[in-house]
Amino acid sequence: MRRSMLFLPGNSPNILLNADFLGSDSIILDLEDAVSPAEKDSARILVRNAIRTLNYTREVIVRINPTDSPYHQDDLKQIVAVKPDMIMPTKVSCGDDVKSVADCLSKLEKENGIEEGSIKLIPLIETALGVENAFEIASADSRVQAIFLGGEDLTADLHCKRTKEGREIFYARSRMVNAARAAGVDVYDTPWTDVEDFEGLVRDAEFAKSLGFSGKSSINPRQIPFINEVFSPTADEIQYAKDVFETIEKAKAEGKGVVALRGKMIDAPIVARAKQVLEAAEAIKGGR
Repeated sequence: MRRSMLFLPGNSPNILLNADFLGSDSIILDLEDAVSPAEKDSARILVRNAIRTLNYTREVIVRINPTDSPYHQDDLKQIVAVKPDMIMPTKVSCGDDVKSVADCLSKLEKENGIEEGSIKLIPLIETALGVENAFEIASADSRVQAIFLGGEDLTADLHCKRTKEGREIFYARSRMVNAARAAGVDVYDTPWTDVEDFEGLVRDAEFAKSLGFSGKSSINPRQIPFINEVFSPTADEIQYAKDVFETIEKAKAEGKGVVALRGKMIDAPIVARAKQVLEAAEAIKGGR
């Protein structure tokens, strides 16, 4: 179950050391925006060694530098060798960007004796072109497990101001959710950048969930409990989901073809949602 993802700077030894204890379902070890050009090489080695020696129990994602940067190939060479769960390529604008990274992963997996396809991808979409090509990106390669919206860079590309209300990224959010679901992958929302505004964070997370996002990313550990709560089924939702299946089973036993619960017909969409709720609850209960 991946409700929350926490960005952690790859050049901070103390943070990397404690990454497993910060409460997020996934950790994103960042080699891109959080690391200055002067520290790229040392951060890459630090992240590599942290993955190799710390045996993280959380899902480990490494955000690498864009394909057109001088750091991209070195990021992949160093990080693939320690087999993170996922790689997050940045500034992904088309399916060819994904295929390029996937091809490089296949080569490096072979060189390192790793089963081909083991390392998955979660492309970061943060350009106008990327949003328009979201389905192409999401379905470009079998390694793609999810797509991820980067709101800050996107609004810069759109030449507009990033606001707390988020109206400027509504189209991007909707298009990415639709593209991800059409491609059969998950989709994750951009971070809430005001680390002191927890009420705003909850509203934004609830809105993202209402659109269909699988979870939300974070830039501060204090945000994690709020995100986890929003993206976890409530006790009422779990009970209703259980009631749906109990009602169906009872109707089958009684030979009834039409089923209702709490005054509402139980049709296929209600059953599908109930199944999703119970699967999510079970995944949270069982941990990673």
